[in-house]
Amino acid sequence: MGPRTVLQMLVCCLLGTVRSEVQKDFSPECREFLFTGKAPRGLENRSLKKICQRYNGKARYVTLYDVVDHIPVYSAYTFKRSDGSKKVDIPWMFEPQLSTSSDSGEMQPFPPNFLHNSFSDAQAVLDDYSNIVDFERGHLNPDEHQAHPDDKAATYTLTNVVPQVREFNIGHWKRHEHVIRRRLNNYCRGTAYIVTGVTTSGRMIRRHNINRVAIPTYLWSAYCCVDFDRNAPFEERSKFPAFAAHGLNEKEGSEVMEISVKQLEDFLKKNTFVDKSFQIFFEDCEPNDAILQR
Repeated sequence: MGPRTVLQMLVCCLLGTVRSEVQKDFSPECREFLFTGKAPRGLENRSLKKICQRYNGKARYVTLYDVVDHIPVYSAYTFKRSDGSKKVDIPWMFEPQLSTSSDSGEMQPFPPNFLHNSFSDAQAVLDDYSNIVDFERGHLNPDEHQAHPDDKAATYTLTNVVPQVREFNIGHWKRHEHVIRRRLNNYCRGTAYIVTGVTTSGRMIRRHNINRVAIPTYLWSAYCCVDFDRNAPFEERSKFPAFAAHGLNEKEGSEVMEISVKQLEDFLKKNTFVDKSFQIFFEDCEPNDAILQR
């Protein structure tokens, strides 16, 4: 038995002991990342899988993942006050839970390249993002919106990234992430819930003449913070308790437009597969006494 065969058996045994965290409904631990514990409404499809993103023994955020297009439809997370620093020493990870069963249901670093085919049917792999000039791996839950090293590390899974045009990723969208981080750092007094997602229109990254990864047409994001500084300048106060944005994933014409959550929902109803009941935040992020007392 050669070393390659031994390694294959070892990895298969390791992945075979991993408990699935793909869930029909998010567990209570995972619903903590959703406003009032409720996921966005009006997104139903057999190819969409709910992932509770776990790392180092703890749930970190949740993702709705398309196992056909091999990209996240959205990631939902709670914002953590931070200085915006990035964690650069983490290897890219994948989700054994999409392809195998597992004891921990945790994301894992990618094994050697020749083993990727064992789970590439249901998710993107590193080869899908290699040798492509125009696109980068763009986070939906960005590490600069997290503070703890483990929360930052957990964002480096391919189930949390989409192909972003490089100029858009490092330009308009990155500046938008900075703006939101500074706004929530300064004026959100309680928990800020963020949902960031994509729309698609059929464009794909192909590998070996096979459609592998959908290329987003738009990226969009919305936040909800019901406990905010009522004495903030009007220009900032007017963007609470909730606000949203979208941007075109292109080299040109990709300015990010800030809009109300209702305007974003109307935009998505016209530009993606959500149904008429689509709602990002329960009751449109309306504050009430019970929420404010949490």
